[in-house]
Amino acid sequence: MDSQVRFDPGLYQGTGGYYEQFRLPYPDAMIADLARRAAPSGRGRLLDLACGTGQLAFPLRDRFTDVRAVDAEPGMTEVVRAKADAVGAAHVRAVTARAEDLDAEPGGFELIVIGNAFHRLNRSLVAQRACTWLKPGGCLALCWSTSPWAGPRDWQQALGRLLRSWQNTLGASGRVPPGWDRARQQDPDHEVLSRAGFDVAGRHEFSVEHHWTIPELAGHIRSTSFLPPSVLADHASAFDADLMAELGRHTVNDRLTETVDFAYELARTSAPA
Repeated sequence: MDSQVRFDPGLYQGTGGYYEQFRLPYPDAMIADLARRAAPSGRGRLLDLACGTGQLAFPLRDRFTDVRAVDAEPGMTEVVRAKADAVGAAHVRAVTARAEDLDAEPGGFELIVIGNAFHRLNRSLVAQRACTWLKPGGCLALCWSTSPWAGPRDWQQALGRLLRSWQNTLGASGRVPPGWDRARQQDPDHEVLSRAGFDVAGRHEFSVEHHWTIPELAGHIRSTSFLPPSVLADHASAFDADLMAELGRHTVNDRLTETVDFAYELARTSAPA
């Protein structure tokens, strides 16, 4: 059984602009590999669940005639609509809804993608519903990327300590449910997908070297659920100064180098006999 960990639905309120500007894009090689393995017909439909500002919907859009980008946070879907207008992608439609509550027709999609969000959803429910929303032989891709404060470099360790300190100072430590990842360790995603009726097809990994400036990291942190603008509030300038003081000693040519690991896990519904 899937042990459900509940995340506050308002965690990303006010982060849309920062999310769009400072979240790293999925690598072109990963998008191309996903498209090759999922093999969309060019005439089908794509569903991007918990879409953020469309980090998957937009790079995949040209392979589909209809794209539905769904997120529970209105600020995210506002950005999606503005981007679709700006690039003339009338077939990209934003929907403000929880993934668990989405009203979608059975067998309507060739591909469903979920970027850095499956852990925040009711995994069993969403997997079961996604299995019915896909055409026979359709694919679900769980896409992931690592965070800059979670790596082995000295500056990443320093950043992790700084973030924990500020979370404690601002009373924000409980915004992310304690032990949120324990459920996934006890009941891994691939088992959740298998129970829902998917054939799990494998995990595919891609690494990219990225060079951050400290202001870019400050923006990236504001795109998160644990230190968004609403939490930093009047302390934002002090936080930025602390970030600059702590990380400045680690920079080389005003940059901090990270090896970002991206991956997607592919699952497929049974094809017709």
